[in-house]
Amino acid sequence: MVVTLIDLGELRDDAPPGPAPRPPRAVGRPFRLLVVLLVALLTLTAATPPRRPAEWTLPGGPGSAVFVSGDVVYVVRPDRAGAGGGRELLAYRGDRERWRRPLPGVGTAVSVWEQDGRVIVAGRSVDDTDWQTVTYDAATGADAWRRPGIAFAVGRVLLMQSATSDTATSIVGLDPADGRTLWTASMTGALGFDFEPTGPVRMVLSPATGETMVVDARTGARLVARDLYPVRRPGPRRLQIARGLLLEFRDGDGAVEAYDLDTLRPRWTVARKLVGHVESCGALLCAVGLAGGMTALDPATGVVRWSVDRWAGVPAAGGGRLLVGVADTDMDAGLAVLDQEDGRLIADLGGWTLVPQHESGGPLLATRPLGGGRQLLAEVNLSGDPPSARGTLTGTGCTTGVTLLVCRRPGGDYMVRRLT
Repeated sequence: MVVTLIDLGELRDDAPPGPAPRPPRAVGRPFRLLVVLLVALLTLTAATPPRRPAEWTLPGGPGSAVFVSGDVVYVVRPDRAGAGGGRELLAYRGDRERWRRPLPGVGTAVSVWEQDGRVIVAGRSVDDTDWQTVTYDAATGADAWRRPGIAFAVGRVLLMQSATSDTATSIVGLDPADGRTLWTASMTGALGFDFEPTGPVRMVLSPATGETMVVDARTGARLVARDLYPVRRPGPRRLQIARGLLLEFRDGDGAVEAYDLDTLRPRWTVARKLVGHVESCGALLCAVGLAGGMTALDPATGVVRWSVDRWAGVPAAGGGRLLVGVADTDMDAGLAVLDQEDGRLIADLGGWTLVPQHESGGPLLATRPLGGGRQLLAEVNLSGDPPSARGTLTGTGCTTGVTLLVCRRPGGDYMVRRLT
């Protein structure tokens, strides 16, 4: 609390003086206004919370890994106080440690995330022979539950693939609060998921023989089942799901065949040899070549809309524009913005590398080297304008969430920067 003292002079016991002459308006009013402004300023200063730090450092070290979830950073590192080469999980909000817990039986952590009040850690066992998932209370770090196998989230649905040591391979739906099994399905052959933020979460089980099934991943209910090959099995094939289609890549004749996920009936077949994978690119499908380049297909008919040789991969889409990258073997070639309808180049963002995202919904950040270990950080948009600079940083292996950016410093610790 701020107290302001005003000197009223010496207090005397003799008779009070007569009334003071009224000061001229031009003298008295500025003084009163000054007092009012001073009191208001002191009140606002006392009520304004201190600014949160924009950047801070968290301890890491050799063998550590970092994960971002909301405004919390999770660091997995070797347990320095324990014995036997185990690991520990540390939760930080800002530069303050919230809690730490050992990771019993978990070797290298491959994913750490928050879901429904739980922190879920999936990783390899210490001897690297199997998978294990352990969970903690997100607020306190108290033990919640653990199970053999690897858990993963599809939207807000928590699923688990059985441990390698299990005799019967299965996929199960879990309650994140207590790890309770909600449903179980046998798993043989290919497994894929169809997920849209506002739509259903569908799981496709395609065994080597027999019926292919589409299952509601929230309830385990079977939605549709059909034998895709009632006459004879095809040769070697790969399956993928995109934009409500089950896509089959046949290695023999190089064809891509699309099946409707609602009915599992064939929709179209196109001959596209040497396709690595297909992904959504706005309202279209983009078939990415094994050596780079991609072809945009109409998802309803399979008709080719356009093709480009240099660009491959679509990390973002919106407003009729596509943010595209390059093949993994040529990351220095940068990014570009294309028109979704015809593949026309809107902007070539050469030299920029997109920062990987741990969470969707955050800003699209990219870096460009400046020399001396420093990088320029900028936000990319789909307008075609140059990226908007957001400062510089020193570090590598950066990752971003919705509100935080984390990079590894040269000494092994982590730089955390607030984005909002």
